[in-house]
Amino acid sequence: MNDQTGNHPLKFHIYQLFVRLFGNAKSQTIPNGSIEENGCGKFNDLNEEALKSIRELGMDAIWLTGIVRHATQTDYSKDGFPASHPATVKGKAGSPYAINDYFELDPDLASKPKKRWTEFEECVQRIHKAGMKVILDFVPNHTARQYSSPTAKQRMQRDLGEQDFTHETFHPNNHYYYFPEQPLQLPDTRTDSKGNPYSEFPAKATGNDCFSAQPSVNDWYETTKLNYGRHYGIDKDFFNPIPATWHYMNEVLTFWAEKGVDGFRCDMVELVPVEFWAWVIPQLKSEFTSLIFIGEVYNPELYRTFIENGKFDFLYDKVGLYDTLRELVERKGDANHITQVWQGLEGIEDHMLRFLENHDEQRIASDFVGKDPLRAIPALAISCLMHKGPVMLYAGQELGEKAEGPSGFSGDDGKTTIFDYDVVPTLRTWNNDGKWNTEKLTESQVRLRNTYSQLLQFSKSNETIGQGSFYDLQYSNQNHPQYNPHRMFSFLRFRQSERLLIVCSFEEKDQWIRLVVPQEAWHSLGIDSQKRCLLEDVISSVNPIEFYVRSSFNSDGGTAGILIPIKAFDYRIFRITTL
Repeated sequence: MNDQTGNHPLKFHIYQLFVRLFGNAKSQTIPNGSIEENGCGKFNDLNEEALKSIRELGMDAIWLTGIVRHATQTDYSKDGFPASHPATVKGKAGSPYAINDYFELDPDLASKPKKRWTEFEECVQRIHKAGMKVILDFVPNHTARQYSSPTAKQRMQRDLGEQDFTHETFHPNNHYYYFPEQPLQLPDTRTDSKGNPYSEFPAKATGNDCFSAQPSVNDWYETTKLNYGRHYGIDKDFFNPIPATWHYMNEVLTFWAEKGVDGFRCDMVELVPVEFWAWVIPQLKSEFTSLIFIGEVYNPELYRTFIENGKFDFLYDKVGLYDTLRELVERKGDANHITQVWQGLEGIEDHMLRFLENHDEQRIASDFVGKDPLRAIPALAISCLMHKGPVMLYAGQELGEKAEGPSGFSGDDGKTTIFDYDVVPTLRTWNNDGKWNTEKLTESQVRLRNTYSQLLQFSKSNETIGQGSFYDLQYSNQNHPQYNPHRMFSFLRFRQSERLLIVCSFEEKDQWIRLVVPQEAWHSLGIDSQKRCLLEDVISSVNPIEFYVRSSFNSDGGTAGILIPIKAFDYRIFRITTL
């Protein structure tokens, strides 16, 4: 199904991978290790075998995370990229969201830094040849403390902050916010190799809207807030004439689109005025008509604003479906809350991106969440099958990655580090000396990956999932003893002559449930109440379940219904046919 502009399909799958980690096959690493000690993945690791395997999993796009040049403690002075001051870098490798040149690549990711652009462009070509799109991070809200872009000076004759009026806290044409006559005081007091502390005068505001010259250790102190024409001191906007930062960022997006990038995952977009997005996205799409824009937004009250006014194609469904599904995987929460989530998104539900993992979240199989990756299978089924919008996986999720142990700056928190040089154990095993096959995976990892692939392939290939209507069956299954609505979620998807029934169980044990399908639902499916029907299992080849429609409900909503077996933490997809 096409979006409202007809540019790209709504139902597609994104594979997020951190290039620094994805291809790193180092046999042993140490916490806080250097690139020499711990190794680093490269663009070239995304070879034809890797891409073929990702495509066969059911992916349509790859989000290349962390490839834009960012603050790091690794020194590439001989290639023109000196190390950043250590007090402004989190971890040895540094945060990929502390950008110190929007127009440059991270030299870590090239086998030969001087040929980094060739290696990147060849990587993009391989991804496209494999039949997938390329999505990049765009970090609009903040930069690294030490930002400098020679390319920007060539393209615009002005780099960020270069001509700012630093004696003013706010000026509409400034790129940053300042604290005149105040030096920056960082919580990190480390010095550089020459014993010099970090110096910034006057101090700039910090990226998480910390308007102070003394950011705390809990602030994004390694970053600097960009000025889009909003004067936070008096809560007033200066958008006419167009602020300098808007023009700069338009140039950044154009630069990467010219490099063959197909879309942008835009970081913390709610910290940037929606007016900017409403201005820049249509401009980009007028020239690059198939570009995709995905926004990281956490305030549900802003969803409609950023879709309708900001022109985003998709937004994170984090504070909603992700949070609800995570609780169910953790053996908490209530499956009925899923109904409340979709009802709150009515009209924009197909513009939401569903996921169970990304670089910000704990691994779903970690000891901090589900412990067992199989417990996430019904959550994956709901993410894939409930709506028409896209689904995202984080590399290693399909292999049950647990992110065990400390890596360095991140500690042992159940997340795959974004700050350090490290190895993702499941990806290293899958890598298998660049063959990217299942030879060295455990039997349980292969089985899990096959389960993911089966579900993802069905999700993207079935037209009823991609284009059909949705009917929630929870409300008709609240009051009978053989269906626990707090641990089960069931719904219909239908289009033309195909009708699908999907049942998802977060129960601890195998169950026989009785599912009531109300008369209104049968009417929506175009099935007469006297019909004799079959439920045919779409995924496995078990015997079909035969029933009469008239026996699937009764007048008082009692225990009549279709008797269905389902395993613990599993899902079933049935095709409903009439006899």
